[in-house]
Amino acid sequence: MLLDAFRPAMVLVPLLLFPVVGGCGARDSKPAARARDSVSEWRGHGVCYGPHRDGQSPGGPSPTRAQIREDLHLMRPHWSLVRLYGSSEFAARVLDVIRADELELQVLLGVWVAAETRRDEQGTIVERLPDAAAANRRELDAAIALAAEYPQLILAVCVGNETQVSWSPHPCDLELLIEQVRRVREAIALPVTAADDYQYWLTPESRQLAREVDFITLHAHPLWNGKQLDEALAWLGEQVDAVRAIHPDRPVAIGETGWATSVADHGEQARLIQGVTGEAEQAIFYEAVREWSAEAGLTTFFFEAFDENWKGGDDPAEVEKHWGLLQADRTPKLALTR
Repeated sequence: MLLDAFRPAMVLVPLLLFPVVGGCGARDSKPAARARDSVSEWRGHGVCYGPHRDGQSPGGPSPTRAQIREDLHLMRPHWSLVRLYGSSEFAARVLDVIRADELELQVLLGVWVAAETRRDEQGTIVERLPDAAAANRRELDAAIALAAEYPQLILAVCVGNETQVSWSPHPCDLELLIEQVRRVREAIALPVTAADDYQYWLTPESRQLAREVDFITLHAHPLWNGKQLDEALAWLGEQVDAVRAIHPDRPVAIGETGWATSVADHGEQARLIQGVTGEAEQAIFYEAVREWSAEAGLTTFFFEAFDENWKGGDDPAEVEKHWGLLQADRTPKLALTR
């Protein structure tokens, strides 16, 4: 196993999804106090879920309830945790199907946060974006309502996704993100987190955000960081340990890691990705991460459940289209069949 090859380099310390709220700089609030009573335990393997099929996309045609039901029944034999990235579009359908069909699934519910202003190169606000502000309010309202409706199905609420890392395609001001985190924490009794790339969580600036959340959700993709398959797992463990060293008072969960099955031979992805992509390689990494994360008690969401052809450019080999463990047509790849 790939895990055995790297075991001497790994520090396998239990890292739990539900933290003890408190620590340096943590705010006190009634919901946060209730979050302290959450049970800290291994809850199983997780997967990131984008439901949009061919011909669908965020802000465009949306998956039907029947399609979401099909997806959830395909996912349940493999995972017990599902990560969603937003609350206002299809999350209610996901949670309703889980409850109606009595599926043994729990959800890390996302709150998408978009920039509400546009700044010039000097950082001066040059335009306010009321549509984005309205969308953020819808996300917050939806997440708070869902947390009240489905408290047994929602593990935690994740506010923002890759909004602070330097290369973010959808950055927002840290002050806005913290404001959204605080609004959610004040309104719900569940743990609250924020997700970003490991590179951001390693910066001194990230401590300000870490003080506001109950645990840290980090993304770490060895493929995007130029790693070969035989060094991927050790590298992943190193990033987790490094983030924990910067934030010793906050538990850590992996919100994204994965291995794509295709990459285009041009552009930034061709320059950055050095590892071999393919179903066999994905299967090796997937099995190793599952074994390692279970042994460590480290809550990990593999990226992702299904290929999403709406992502990326026109090239059918585009890497963003091929992170799924199942094809876009819902047939499984090698990792789920061997």
